[in-house]
Amino acid sequence: MSDHNINTAWPFDTVLVANRGEIAVRVLRTVHKLGLRGVVVYHAADRNTLAVSMADQAIEITGATPVAAYLDQQQILAAATSSGAGAIHPGYGFLSENTGFARAVEAAGLVFIGPKPEQIELMGDKVRARNFVEKGGFPVAPSAIEDDDPASFVERARKVGTPLLIKPSAGGGGKGMRIVRDLSLLEAEIERARSEGQRYFGDGRLYVERYIENPRHIEVQVLGDAYGNVVHVFERECSVQRRFQKIVEETPSPALDEALRQKICETAAGIARSAGYRNAGTVEFIFGQQGEFYFLEMNTRLQVEHPVTEEITGLDLVHEQLRVAAGEKLRLSQSDIQSRGHAIEFRIYAEDPARGYTPTTGPVLRLHPPQGEGVRWDSGVVQGGEVTSAFDPMIAKLIIRGRDRGDAIARADKALRDTVLLGCKTNTAFLRRLIAHPAFVAGDVHTGFLDANPQIAAEPELAVPALQALLAAAAISTRPMRDAADAIPDLHAAIGSWSN
Repeated sequence: MSDHNINTAWPFDTVLVANRGEIAVRVLRTVHKLGLRGVVVYHAADRNTLAVSMADQAIEITGATPVAAYLDQQQILAAATSSGAGAIHPGYGFLSENTGFARAVEAAGLVFIGPKPEQIELMGDKVRARNFVEKGGFPVAPSAIEDDDPASFVERARKVGTPLLIKPSAGGGGKGMRIVRDLSLLEAEIERARSEGQRYFGDGRLYVERYIENPRHIEVQVLGDAYGNVVHVFERECSVQRRFQKIVEETPSPALDEALRQKICETAAGIARSAGYRNAGTVEFIFGQQGEFYFLEMNTRLQVEHPVTEEITGLDLVHEQLRVAAGEKLRLSQSDIQSRGHAIEFRIYAEDPARGYTPTTGPVLRLHPPQGEGVRWDSGVVQGGEVTSAFDPMIAKLIIRGRDRGDAIARADKALRDTVLLGCKTNTAFLRRLIAHPAFVAGDVHTGFLDANPQIAAEPELAVPALQALLAAAAISTRPMRDAADAIPDLHAAIGSWSN
């Protein structure tokens, strides 16, 4: 990735990364490349991770659970102060879209590497964000919002028509979402969604919108500075999902021709511009089968899938984030940003797709990431470490760049085949089956693709001879079997060193 070698007068010399795993590693690499100090906070569960070993300083934080430690704003701010950090990068997840944390960082006299708190607040509430976007004249799906008139919410929801999607106002990550195709079930599903919203987010407010059958999920990367300049950095296709969670992301989207690409990307830039958006963000859309698209939400942070954008443009998005946070103007105009080739990202999860994508755990006994041209491996996991149930099951990201989509798929199949991670089950074999499916090869996917093709997740049955050979190999590799095979029988041992 190019950093364009443009000098920046940094108002801070130390950046604290308030995160863990691969995103902490990712941010540290750019921080170090720019000649800045990098500090991380870590829970004891992460003591032996790559991020901790890479950092110039690592400060332990505690909590009732590991996740609670990374959500403890006071400990993180205290760590920033004690380490002399002048800026905090929140990564993604945890506190990255927490308005209170962004305000607390600024109140402490530190730089928050992200948008302004009021922009997080505006876009973090899906209802407020939707209203803002609609008032700006941008496309939104037909909907009903509970806050507008709670007493008539159910009736207004009926008028939206089926199928409809119920969402918590403060939601994210698919939590609390319900699809309703039978209006006789509407009230019961509203109550379920309200209960889930309260449980996950402490906020039971809801809204409903028309559900687009078999839609694509397309998002657009945007960058803005404090001077009103906003550019888009093209789109990413994120339609291959399980439980509303992305698994594969790619760019360019195979669904878009140049006219549609320009339209959806300019719409995203317009939304960000109207919000006075600063720093990196992503505007997400639901894309229908006839080419219609509607605003879904805006993520006011760096996305997990940002590397595919970096691979086709040569930009370092973390560097751009740091420069904007340092008060610099965007150094690129829209015409400066060019897309070349095709990139696909695969989220490597510690999970068993054949068992309902159940998370798995275990020691990392052997780790050999794939190598080769156009292959990038972003991970915070190291050999000798351990995958636990304390965090999200994503353990790495495999990013592939090719001359075109067909070349990228071919390289991806080889890279997935060459990936070695022993000690816990991962989804690499599943991903190989996925990219071999004719519909994926043709680019004909949608957000319900995996539900419609459950055979992709199912483990193929092994032929009996192959199964027996594998069991035999496993058996003779265990210590008791090796000891028994290597042992000298007592009768022969009694002979000593005698030979004829």
